[in-house]
Amino acid sequence: MKFKQSEVQNQRIERITTSHLVVGIDMAKETHVAQVTNYRGIVLTNRHLSFSNTMEGFEKLQRWMEAIQQKHRLSSVIIGMEPTGHYWWNLANWLTHKGLQVVLVNPATTKRNKENRDNCQSKSDPKDALVIADVVSRGYYYEHTKQTHVFQRLRTLMSDREFWVTNSVRLQNRIIRWLDIRFPEYSSVFKDWTCKRSMATLKELPTPQDLAGRSIPEIIAIWRKHMQRAGGSTGTQKAAELIAYAKRSVGDVTALTEAKQDFVRLIAEFERITDMLGDIEKQLHALLEEIPVAVQLRSIKGLGPIFVAAILAGAGDLRQYEHGRQLLRKAGLNLA
Repeated sequence: MKFKQSEVQNQRIERITTSHLVVGIDMAKETHVAQVTNYRGIVLTNRHLSFSNTMEGFEKLQRWMEAIQQKHRLSSVIIGMEPTGHYWWNLANWLTHKGLQVVLVNPATTKRNKENRDNCQSKSDPKDALVIADVVSRGYYYEHTKQTHVFQRLRTLMSDREFWVTNSVRLQNRIIRWLDIRFPEYSSVFKDWTCKRSMATLKELPTPQDLAGRSIPEIIAIWRKHMQRAGGSTGTQKAAELIAYAKRSVGDVTALTEAKQDFVRLIAEFERITDMLGDIEKQLHALLEEIPVAVQLRSIKGLGPIFVAAILAGAGDLRQYEHGRQLLRKAGLNLA
C-alpha cells in the first residue's frame, strides 16, 4: 500500500491523541534532560527532569513519566529524542524493551523550530527537550524500531568498516605526502602506488638514494621476493624508469634515516589496515547472504555488496517501510 508524503504525515499526527503524554529528551554523555507536554504542546510540569545515563537514571525517568500519566489521566506515552552521536542508543533500546513507543526527530527539524515557542534563539538542555516534545506532538518524527540480530550485526560491521576506511585514507594521504617530499618523481613511474610492484619498491627501496646505485636485474630480483611476475618487458621498463628518475631526483635528503623509519611504520600500518578491511568485507559478503532483501538489491545493476550493506545498515529491513518517502524522511532528505 502506498502513501503520499502528506498522508504519511497525517497518519502520524492522528496517532497522537488526547490520551498521549509526549516526552522530549535532550541527550548527553552523562546526564539527559526530559520535558513533557500534552498532545497540543502544552507543558504539563513546572520543572524538567534531569537523569543520569545509568540504570538508576532510566528507572527514574520511567517513574516520573508514570506519575505524570497518572496525575493527568493519560493512558499512552510517546518518547522523542534526536539520534545524534551514540548517546541515545542505550536509552532508546531500554525504553523499547519496556514496550514504550520511541520516536526519533531529525536534528535539523529541532534546530529550525527552536524559535517557534519563545521567539528566542537561546539554547539550553530543558529548552531543547521541550522543542523535541513540541516537534513530536506535531508529528514530525519517524519510528525507532529495534532491528533484528542480523541487521544489528550488519550495522556494527559497517560502522567498524567506516572507521578503518577513514584511518586508511588518512594514512594514504600521509604516505603520498612523504613521497612528494622525498621522491616527488615516483608518481611518474607508478600512477597507482598501491600496486604490487610499487609496494615491493616502497618496502625495500623507498628513496632515490636506495635506487640510484642499483641495476635493473638487482631491482627485479628484489621485486621477486614480493611477487611472482616481477620481470618481463613491463618490469624492465619500470626498473629503468625508477633508476633514471632516482638519479636526478629533487627529493629532500635531510634527516633521511629518521624519515625512512617513519615510512616503514606507515607502510606496515597501511598493510595491516588493508588486511583488516579485507576481512571485514568477507564478513559482510557472508552476512548479506543471510538477508533476503540484500540478495534482491544485489540483482540491481550498479549496486555492489558494499553499497547494499551501507543502505541496509542505515535503513534496516526495507520491508518495514510502506513508502519510499518514509525512508527519505528518515534520512532527512527531500530529493527532487
